[in-house]
Amino acid sequence: MMTETQPPGDRPDGDPTGEPIELRLRRALGTRSIVLVGLMGAGKSTVGRRLASRLGLMFKDADIEIEAAAKLTIPDIFAIYGEPSFRDVEERVIARVLREGPLVLATGGGAFMRGTTRESIAQGGVSVWLRAELDVLMRRVRKRGGRPLLQTEDPEETLRQLMELRHPVYAAADVVVQSRDVTHDRVVQDVMEALDAYLNGSHGIAAQ
Repeated sequence: MMTETQPPGDRPDGDPTGEPIELRLRRALGTRSIVLVGLMGAGKSTVGRRLASRLGLMFKDADIEIEAAAKLTIPDIFAIYGEPSFRDVEERVIARVLREGPLVLATGGGAFMRGTTRESIAQGGVSVWLRAELDVLMRRVRKRGGRPLLQTEDPEETLRQLMELRHPVYAAADVVVQSRDVTHDRVVQDVMEALDAYLNGSHGIAAQ
């Protein structure tokens, strides 16, 4: 069952027993990894690094792992071999990384769209969708070039179409957290609280 974050201030922070949330999450995860999914610009890498630091886990970025394995940049892989070949490599790399868990893994925007990759994530991890609105995503992606899928005449329309296509699939993630214009540490806290609710049997309230 997908668990969503509650708005800040509407829920107690922490546990009545006084046990730190970090310890509860590490215990509940066991050997599973936390896998962040969502569109480009959702903050998966930035949030993932900070989340891993909070939990004392290793952080890995799937795109960096893919570039290391292929000895090519992501744009070059797309340009030379095309997206289908990139997705094949991505699937294998994610499956390999998940076998190294527990850790925090940030995935590329299209990774969760492939059924076999979703199966690997379900078997070895807990998926967290960082969901962001279009205006938030556009502000963020404009700061960083080289997005292969946005090399179009109208990047905003392309991103809107990607949202329509991918959001229904992202909704299959175990947990969804709103990635909004607040501090990264606030989003990390939201992720931890949503995971705590999901893994330890309570139920979050959908964010508005």
